[in-house]
Amino acid sequence: MTERRRPTSTLQERSWMDAELPAEERAERLLSAMTAREKVGQLVQPFGWMTYSRGDGRTELTEKFREQVRQGDVGSLYGTLRADPWTGVTLETGLSPAEGAEAVNEIQRCAVEHSRLGIPLLIGEECSHGHMAIGATVFPVPLAIGSTWNTELYREMCRAVAAETRAQGGAATYSPVLDVVRDPRWGRTEECYGEDPFLIGEMAVAAVEGLQGESLDSAHSVAATLKHFAGYGSSEGGRNAGPVHMGWRELLETDLYPFERAVRAGAASIMPAYNEIDGVPCTTNERLLSGILRDEWGFDGPVITDCGAIDMLASGHDTAEDGEEAALQSIRAGIDMEMSGEMFGRYLLSAFEAGKLEPQVLDRAALRVLKLKFRLGLFERPYADAKRAAEIIGCEKHARLARQLAAESVVLLKNDGNVLPLPKEIGRVAVIGPNADRGYNQLGDYTSPQPEGSVATVLRGLTERLGTERVLYAPGCRIRGESREGFGRALECAAQADAVVLVMGGSSARDFGEGTIDLRTGASMVTGEAISDMDCGEGIDRMTLGLSGVQLGLIREVYAAAAGRPVIVVYIGGRPVAEPWVEEQIPGLLQAWYPGQEGGHAIADILLGDVNPSGRLTLSIPKHVGQLPVHYRGKRSRGRRYLEDDSKPRYPFGYGLSYTSFEYSKPVLSEVRVSPEFIAAGGTVTLSAVVTNTGKHEGAEVVQLYISDMSSAVTRPLNELKGFRKIRLAPGESREVEFEIGAEQLRYIGPDYVSIVEPGLFRVKIGSSVEHTQSIDLIVGEG
Repeated sequence: MTERRRPTSTLQERSWMDAELPAEERAERLLSAMTAREKVGQLVQPFGWMTYSRGDGRTELTEKFREQVRQGDVGSLYGTLRADPWTGVTLETGLSPAEGAEAVNEIQRCAVEHSRLGIPLLIGEECSHGHMAIGATVFPVPLAIGSTWNTELYREMCRAVAAETRAQGGAATYSPVLDVVRDPRWGRTEECYGEDPFLIGEMAVAAVEGLQGESLDSAHSVAATLKHFAGYGSSEGGRNAGPVHMGWRELLETDLYPFERAVRAGAASIMPAYNEIDGVPCTTNERLLSGILRDEWGFDGPVITDCGAIDMLASGHDTAEDGEEAALQSIRAGIDMEMSGEMFGRYLLSAFEAGKLEPQVLDRAALRVLKLKFRLGLFERPYADAKRAAEIIGCEKHARLARQLAAESVVLLKNDGNVLPLPKEIGRVAVIGPNADRGYNQLGDYTSPQPEGSVATVLRGLTERLGTERVLYAPGCRIRGESREGFGRALECAAQADAVVLVMGGSSARDFGEGTIDLRTGASMVTGEAISDMDCGEGIDRMTLGLSGVQLGLIREVYAAAAGRPVIVVYIGGRPVAEPWVEEQIPGLLQAWYPGQEGGHAIADILLGDVNPSGRLTLSIPKHVGQLPVHYRGKRSRGRRYLEDDSKPRYPFGYGLSYTSFEYSKPVLSEVRVSPEFIAAGGTVTLSAVVTNTGKHEGAEVVQLYISDMSSAVTRPLNELKGFRKIRLAPGESREVEFEIGAEQLRYIGPDYVSIVEPGLFRVKIGSSVEHTQSIDLIVGEG
């Protein structure tokens, strides 16, 4: 039995335990009872998976961790339930849903019963597309979520993620990622919603509302942590954590916009980015962390670093001479907690005792952490419910939700000759490619080990629908590497089939020990030698957007072997693919990103016509990597064409095809306050258009609103997304779609770096993508 000892002080002595008091007052009362060491401990977040060991079906806390708790040296844990190659936690050594809840309870009992003040720990987890724990539901990655353009469905997903995480005792998540992607060569593109701040802002609000629910102290809610603050998606050359070269106006208007939306929606926590902006690391940027975040936006939650960010100040950015100076710089700038806890845990107490750390700075940080713990209800309910964890984590309801999200995220890029959907009565289908039957390759980064059979691949999805006798399979090649030994079998399959589905792309799968594949047969092999196919994910940035390895060669040869039969390419990956030959020659092309555990089912549904694709791009896909940056919000003055080609993307922002067709009526500005075509600077007007399904299939259309400021005091983007609606229409059905246009849609950061609405001519556009719109002019008068 684990030794248990309750603190001896009475409730009267512990006045902060009065749940009727506001969280801030309770935090202040507790803070007044703490020593400097205990205050520093609240700012330290060690790696949670290192606090316990497993043996004989039991979880045993390490003596090192017990001593940290007794001394008051730890206030939070990171990734207690996380499992992946980085942590070293496997299916064999990791925790089931119920075991995870029981382990957290052991940890919390230690903190509550064996520390002087009985302060529960904050358990922080990774949850960008599902709780990163064994058995949890793996949803599509954020880039795929963005492509759904469905904020309601995403909010529902976030409720599910929060419920699974809190059921195991996780109370905070390090998501959502609100970075605006400028260069998709960046390996973390998959973790982002896309290139547009308005779209990201809408998703951000949905994430905060979904994760945090109506109340943070609910058994179904977790604290959202917005990251990476800020500019992280604009690094030099698309290299992770590289310098960011950005003017202050662009930072305010573009990169900070989604963060402001999420903060005003009530986000509980913030995580600064690794990068520097104009020579100042975000970890010590007082203008960001205090001036904007707190003074302007009124944020009052804790700010936690990314792992190793403080150490980078002394060994990377080199703005600090040593670790102590790095720790002091960051806490003074506004950092309240350090993930990993290395620098804060090592230096802050001694710095305080030497008079180098001001008492009010230490108190400020500790108070923010304590207040969040009270808001989360941890003092009243520190323990998880193992029975509930076993019931809800990875449940069938969440799997169905994952399938719907995957289906709505897939973008149909090309459908020449209506090659899709494939007829139900089709004979044999050849499923070929390195991503056809590799489960981890369709999950993305920040994913836990998966039990056998938990991931539905494209091969599995089609086989379940068509039967084994109608499906031929060959991997053909790996994602990376030059081996063509699998080409022969792939060409045989293509020649024997009535249609070919090539499942290509990238992989963010780390080494989960699943072995490799026999390219000649497709069988899994355990060779004892890890072969990494990873070409995307955190820290995996690329110089090109072409397919890795010999994938293009495989596509070309299979296309020839198919001899005129339908050939469809499905891209599964974490960034766009730019392959001119594929885009010019292959008649059917689907972009599926990383669609999660149910992705194979969803893709099969689309290929066979049971689901009409409704995903739309949130990243512009270039014709060639040399066009980068190619995001749609470029200025009118962005320059002329290249010698070789124009600067337009292959597929524009907002683009996506359907198995049906939609027609838009001429847009109308309805009178609200003054007149249809003229409003005062403070007025509003309603834009409306009728959308009709003119095809033969039910389908969903993403109606998009863009604003173009025709003349402004400083240069502006040619087009800016300012609204969208996803609507579902039966064949022949029409619906009027309305958007209200006012100051929020017309304002921008003016010459004095404040938000203004300038009088003048605006062009208001509505349509199916940024390049397929109808417009009407609106004159804005003086306020």
